Amino acid sequence: MRIISGKHKSKRINAPHNLPVRPTTDMAKEALFNILNNSYYFDQISVVDLFAGIGSISFEFASRGTENIISVDKNRGCVKFLEKTGKELDIDIQVLKSDAFTFLEKTSSKFDVIFADPPYDLPQDQFYKIAELVFERNLLNDDGMLIVEHSKFTDLSGHKAFVNSRKYGSNIFSFFKK
Repeated sequence: MRIISGKHKSKRINAPHNLPVRPTTDMAKEALFNILNNSYYFDQISVVDLFAGIGSISFEFASRGTENIISVDKNRGCVKFLEKTGKELDIDIQVLKSDAFTFLEKTSSKFDVIFADPPYDLPQDQFYKIAELVFERNLLNDDGMLIVEHSKFTDLSGHKAFVNSRKYGSNIFSFFKK
């Protein structure tokens, strides 16, 4: 995995093989950030990265100037990797060891971007639960966006806040707004 743009452009981040992760491909990540670049000034937003894994999305935001980033993962190895890599890159990301659903149920913060990349084999109702928690708990700022990464076997277009989806290889990003 590499950082596509910003201060740490082209920096490779290699995850240990023993971590249960499926990092977003560079192609899909580049396409996603091209979309986000048209909506946000990265140095002015707050981001939460759910199911953060090795932090591919978190580190991309940080490299582009985002300072208010929370990375959430329940795997101890992923959390340690995120903390270690953040220190190596001199990036200050708040890393939380927590289940993503528990985080959404308990946080009182609002964000400009909530990115969720749950395991693709998560039942579809759990993908919907992410969106339900975000919107029931009013966790997005007024122009905020929820982005859920999933496979072609998951369809989130039935959610009332669904805006659209984009497919990049085997990755699909579904976008939701208030």
